[in-house]
Amino acid sequence: MSGNPRRLPVQDRRRFLVRHASALAVLATGATACSTPGATLPPLPPSAAEPYRLGPGDRVRVTVFDDPQLSGDFRVSDAGAISLPLAGSVPATGRTTREVERAIEGILKEKGLFQQPSVAVEVMEYRSVYVLGMVERGGQAPYQPGMTVLSAIAVFGGFNYRAVRDHVSLTRIGEDGVAREYRAGPQALVRPGDVINVLERWF
Repeated sequence: MSGNPRRLPVQDRRRFLVRHASALAVLATGATACSTPGATLPPLPPSAAEPYRLGPGDRVRVTVFDDPQLSGDFRVSDAGAISLPLAGSVPATGRTTREVERAIEGILKEKGLFQQPSVAVEVMEYRSVYVLGMVERGGQAPYQPGMTVLSAIAVFGGFNYRAVRDHVSLTRIGEDGVAREYRAGPQALVRPGDVINVLERWF
């Protein structure tokens, strides 16, 4: 039997609802999903296992073996470089610590400071992750390896009572330098520089 269920007798109306229960449930689920803030955002792509790449705001320790005067802690500047005594400015953004080590060794050798320089670069403090929206308090905190959306939110007191809890809006700058907004679950891994926006539920 088909047609408008409101025009059917009560008994037939019950049969109509039972027969179409599955379809009605699907429609209800779809309506709920569409009404949830952030539900239409593209999902955050899975993070591939790859070496960490430096960016502005990272603090690194550079150790030049056999010359402590050239060693020390340095911040990656907004221009994406670290400035070292004698060696000068060394590009760091987008490079791994291993690549920066080789770059510094090349400069030291080119300047005639060492014949066979040996350099180690270690990240001492990562650039910040930003959390805003429906949390107890928003702000920024240094990234920690293995940090998830949920652990980042916990740093700022956790969700408040108006928060959407099953996903957030996460804005990330890609390799091309373009910022893109994604939908990310609580256990998604974050990266330094990510902006997490905890959305406000409508109901």
